[in-house]
Amino acid sequence: MMADAVNDAPLVDPFGRGIDYLRVSVTDRCDFRCVYCMSEHMTFLPKKDLLSLEELDRLCSAFVARGVKKLRITGGEPLVRRNILWLFDRLGRHLQSGHLDELTLTTNGSQLEKYARDLKQAGVERINVSIDTLNPDKFKAITRWGDLATVMRGLDAADAAGLKVKINAVALKGINEDEIVDLIQFAHARNADLTLIETMPLGDIEGDRTDQYLPLSIVRARLLDTLTLEDNPHRTGGPARYVTVKETGGRLGFITPMTHNFCESCNRVRLTCTGTLYMCLGQDDAADLRAPLRADISDDQLQAAITAAIARKPKGHDFIIDRRTRKPAVSRHMSVTGG
Repeated sequence: MMADAVNDAPLVDPFGRGIDYLRVSVTDRCDFRCVYCMSEHMTFLPKKDLLSLEELDRLCSAFVARGVKKLRITGGEPLVRRNILWLFDRLGRHLQSGHLDELTLTTNGSQLEKYARDLKQAGVERINVSIDTLNPDKFKAITRWGDLATVMRGLDAADAAGLKVKINAVALKGINEDEIVDLIQFAHARNADLTLIETMPLGDIEGDRTDQYLPLSIVRARLLDTLTLEDNPHRTGGPARYVTVKETGGRLGFITPMTHNFCESCNRVRLTCTGTLYMCLGQDDAADLRAPLRADISDDQLQAAITAAIARKPKGHDFIIDRRTRKPAVSRHMSVTGG
C-alpha cells in the first residue's frame, strides 16, 4: 500500500522542485542537419529501438497521472515521425479531461504547411519554430538541407490555423550575430515572441564549438545600443527569461545554459524516443523506462521506475565549452535527448 501511495504521488525532486513539464522526443531523425545540432553524416537509431506511438502515449499518460501539466513533443523533427498526428490526437484527451494544461511542440517548420491545421484540431495552441537566419543562403548553410521559403509557408499556415508561434534562434558567433535585430523585428511584426538560445556542448558536430559560441550577455549588451529592453515577468514553464522590446512592443527571451544556468527553478525532465529518461539535459545520468513499460501490462513497475528516477534528479548542470579538448560536455546529440 505504501509503495502504491508513493507511485501515485505528484513528482517532486530531492530539492523540492515539482516536476510538471515533460519534453518527449518522438524521433532522433530530422530532415535538417543544423551545424550546431548534429553531424551531416548522422547514424540514426534503428527503428526497432524506438518506442511505438502507443508506447509513447502510455508513457506520457503515466507522467500526466503523476501531475505533469505540460507536454512538449520534440525530435529530431517530430513531424517527420510516421503517423505522428495519431499521438497528438491521443494525448489531446488529457486536455479535454483537464489533467493536462498544454500540449505543444518544437519544430523546424519544414512540415508545418502540411500539419498546422491538424495540430490545432488535436488541441495544440502554441508551437516553437526554429529559425536562425532570414537569409535564404545562410539558412541553407546553417541547416545544410533546409529551405527557408518552405519554413515561411509553414509559419503562414500556422497563423492561418490559429496557432500561436514563438520563434527560437540559436545565437551563432560570426554567422547570425549581425541579424539579431532583424530577427527581433521579423518575429514581432508577426506578433510572435523571439527567444535567443546559446549553443550547447552536446554531441560531436564535426566542427569547433568555440567558433560558434556567442554569449547572450554580449548579445544583450549590444542590443542596448539600439533598443530599450524592459524586464518582463512572463514565463512559459521553460527556462527562458523575457524582456519587452519597447520599440516593437514584443517579447524577447533569453535561454542561457552557458553564461547563467537556469537550474534553480527546473521543473522538467526529458524522455527520448527509446524510453530513456534524462533528469537533466546537461548530465549523463538516465533511467530506462522502456524495460518496465514492456515488462508489465499495468503501470506499477513503470511508475516505480519514474519515482526512482525523479529521486535522482540533480540540482543542476555544469555545461562548459572545453577549449582544450574541444569535446562536447555531453556525448549524446541534442536530437537524441529532444530539443
